Amino acid sequence: MDYAQIAKEVLLTEAKELENAAFSIGEEMKSAVSLIAGLKGKLIISGVGKSGLVGSKMAATFASTGTSSFFLHPTEAMHGDLGMISKDDAVLAISYSGESEELIKILPHVKRFNIPLIAMAKDKHSTLGQYADVFLPINIEKEACPLGAAPTSSTTLTMALGDALAVCMMEHRGFAKEDFASFHPGGSLGKMLFVKIKDLMRDKNLPIVAPQTPLQEAIVTMSEGRLGNVLIAENDALKAVLSDGDLRRALMRSDFCMESEAITYANQDPKYITEENMLASDALKLIEEHKLQHLVVTDENKKIKGVLHIHDLVEAGIK
Repeated sequence: MDYAQIAKEVLLTEAKELENAAFSIGEEMKSAVSLIAGLKGKLIISGVGKSGLVGSKMAATFASTGTSSFFLHPTEAMHGDLGMISKDDAVLAISYSGESEELIKILPHVKRFNIPLIAMAKDKHSTLGQYADVFLPINIEKEACPLGAAPTSSTTLTMALGDALAVCMMEHRGFAKEDFASFHPGGSLGKMLFVKIKDLMRDKNLPIVAPQTPLQEAIVTMSEGRLGNVLIAENDALKAVLSDGDLRRALMRSDFCMESEAITYANQDPKYITEENMLASDALKLIEEHKLQHLVVTDENKKIKGVLHIHDLVEAGIK
């Protein structure tokens, strides 16, 4: 059996249904956006079975993109959770058939409080469709399931329409990546926009020696510091940086001597930065641009405050 061909046919079938829907979207999307944009409360999404699973994902997408939303299971709603819906909310109800018994039961109660209803179903004349203030059709010609029984194309289209509505709301609100990051502080975008140098730099037990320190002693300090370098400072002000690379180059010099002052072989014009509030992602760009392993962080008088190592950035997931 050619499973690759079967998979290809499934994807093409669902892709065709998405394309058909893309060219049939009309004013109903604008109406749905207007309704949600005018809410003082939340968008409550409800559905059962596969539609419920899709609805749960929709609620998460809306919530993370600036539209207050949560998923409410119809059965739980009939047993007390209807109280979670306020007069300032709206309901987005999902049922491909438009006749899901558990969902239909809560509709009279929703409408009794004049709560706006957005419906997603295949038939506007279904029970769900008739209750709707705004109707978003889920029209498909064929399920990808060979039996035409398992919800496949229909659930894919439903989820895609939910994504489309969420993106429309993002555009309507001017929702930017900074806003998205605020809802995802632990994600990669949140780290890119919020984590600063001061959050990651090492500021304790730094490997610092005086300019007159013998090279042999500086090497010991370097090893203990585990940064691959030693900072050379005078009155806490950065004077130079001695790296393991500097040491390797020093070994090739004819005047190399372990008793010489460490600063003799150090980089006396090291790269440093005075802005500890710089975003860590910008610091990474600086490190990569100058091919560094670390950045020394100082104040305006070059007094050492910390060291930001590339390994710390990588471990923190900064990209």
